[in-house]
Amino acid sequence: MRHMNVEKFYQSRQTTWKQLSDLLDRCQKNTKQLSPEEVKMVGRLYREVTSDLALAQREIPRHRVTVYLNQLVARGHAVIYQGEPLAWRRLKRYVVYTFPATFRQNLLFVVVAALLLVVPALLAGLLTNWQPEAASWLLPAQVQELIPQIEDRELWTKIPLNDRPGASAFIMQNNIRVSFMAFGGGMTAGLLTVYAMIFNGLLLGGLTGLTAHYDVGFELWTFVIGHGVIELTTIFIAGGSGLMIGWAIVHPGLYRRRDAVKVSARQALILILGCVPLLVVAGIIEGFVSPNETIPWPAKWGAGLVTGIVLYSYLLLAGRHQAPN
Repeated sequence: MRHMNVEKFYQSRQTTWKQLSDLLDRCQKNTKQLSPEEVKMVGRLYREVTSDLALAQREIPRHRVTVYLNQLVARGHAVIYQGEPLAWRRLKRYVVYTFPATFRQNLLFVVVAALLLVVPALLAGLLTNWQPEAASWLLPAQVQELIPQIEDRELWTKIPLNDRPGASAFIMQNNIRVSFMAFGGGMTAGLLTVYAMIFNGLLLGGLTGLTAHYDVGFELWTFVIGHGVIELTTIFIAGGSGLMIGWAIVHPGLYRRRDAVKVSARQALILILGCVPLLVVAGIIEGFVSPNETIPWPAKWGAGLVTGIVLYSYLLLAGRHQAPN
């Protein structure tokens, strides 16, 4: 192609190129600015300019017109074929499908972990409510310091307003630590996980029974209920994750023990990572909503009910109709 032909090529096609360039400028600012007709026009112009580029690369590969067209096509490709970043797609898939699906696949372990906490809690609650002096040997030493306060019908749950941000952060860290301990306990063939669940069950039940004996049990659970559904569920999930690993060690089945542990640990890790944001939410509620005395008790119980419905609807229903890739 001679110089005059380049000029003719440029003059005949520059209007199309400018139209595409202007539309791409608007797309990069905000794709929603384009009408449906303009979106179709972008696709049509892009195809035309791509053909122009192919011709220019063959006839005038080093010409500035070819360089310009190459840049214009690259811009068009970035706009037309733009998609969600890979990290975002993975995160969305994890939240929408992977986490709830893995929860359902391993629901039996979660239920067993829940029973390991709930049954001791019920027994301890009945015992300390019937025989409050049992709290002196049932509860750990640091918790026994609360007994005189409970006997005076006072609770330890009041958090001063200025201390709530720090308390919330501490609560989050503590809950995450407990969950990871229950998860990591799986490497002891699940023994440490079983201990963690039973210990926390005795603690929760013992305090509940003791406060109920001194007529402040309702006040305690008014404090607990707002964040408690999320918090207990995540502890059940973390405990179930530890039991999964422990069961793989004890009963590897057709796998070699090492391979069985790898398979279980992979699924357990999916579950424990999902517990972290849930515990953050629970910590925020526990730090700011639960101790707030201006919020009436029906609202706090309602918050527990709503968070429970939302959480279990998500865990049991989310991603059921999405096939894994």
